[in-house]
Amino acid sequence: MKLVTADDSAIAEAAELLRQGGLVAFPTETVYGLGADAGNPAAVQRIFSAKGRPANHPLIVHIADMEKLEDWAYQVPESARKLAERFWPGPLAMVLKKKPSVPFAVTGGQETVALRVPNHPVALRLLRAFGSGIAAPSANRFKRISPTQAVHVAEELGDAVDLILDGGPCRIGVESTIIDLSGPRPVLLRPGQITRSQIEAVLQTELSILAQSGTRAPGMMTVHYAPTTIAMRCPAERFKETVQALLGQGRKVGLLSYSQTIAAHPEIHRLDLPARADGYAKSLYAALRELDRLQLDLILVEQPPETAEWQAINDRLRKATVPFQAWPPVPE
Repeated sequence: MKLVTADDSAIAEAAELLRQGGLVAFPTETVYGLGADAGNPAAVQRIFSAKGRPANHPLIVHIADMEKLEDWAYQVPESARKLAERFWPGPLAMVLKKKPSVPFAVTGGQETVALRVPNHPVALRLLRAFGSGIAAPSANRFKRISPTQAVHVAEELGDAVDLILDGGPCRIGVESTIIDLSGPRPVLLRPGQITRSQIEAVLQTELSILAQSGTRAPGMMTVHYAPTTIAMRCPAERFKETVQALLGQGRKVGLLSYSQTIAAHPEIHRLDLPARADGYAKSLYAALRELDRLQLDLILVEQPPETAEWQAINDRLRKATVPFQAWPPVPE
């Protein structure tokens, strides 16, 4: 494993490694991706092996611009072109019917492929230098916390990655919105920074819900983005009393809060996150990782608001944490 600053020389080296079937981790505006040549099934298989990811879980193919859509998609509906013109480069992946040439290794055996143009200078320079699509899920172990810094990739995947391009912290911090355009109606598969209402405004139609699509997509597991330490969501109005109850049980507790003030205590490790959704998202995964290293009994997460701007964050927290309950849990 080699971690280098993403300058021109490093990007050229990374592009050559991809041509040789290697694995390259690189930054996007959302999280760091673990990239391989999307046209090389053997290289793509290395992604699954490095992550411990089941082979039936599809990957997102990153492309350099919307003109590359036809290289991967069998049909490009007008809805896809409208969304690409409005949101690309950006944190939106679109699921389309794939061309026969697209390896099933990339699509999880499905007849569809997820595509996006990332909005990060390093990712775009790498895509242009490589000249084709790069399959790239988040550069972490399967179901675990996504990496938003190069050092996170090194800590988690180590020598399973041939090269890590360090482009600094990711600007957004949670994964892209995914929309399925392969059927008769558009379906929101995963929320992200680009919201449902923004997409509906462009398409001039309502999005269907996930249950109405049989398409598999990244991030759809019940448990995902999770620390190894048990993390629990807690309503703001119950936060302080829950902290006191846990301390009374002699628990070592990590706290993630955005509005609560908790007095210092030797058994409390508190991280305060921004009260705005965009700042919170950017900081969330790094904060979870920091607390996860401390061998705590529990990470207590103050429940964010259930509003549209917090939808992506709440989606990730529901998959990374357990619901609120008395601690320790009552045996079944």
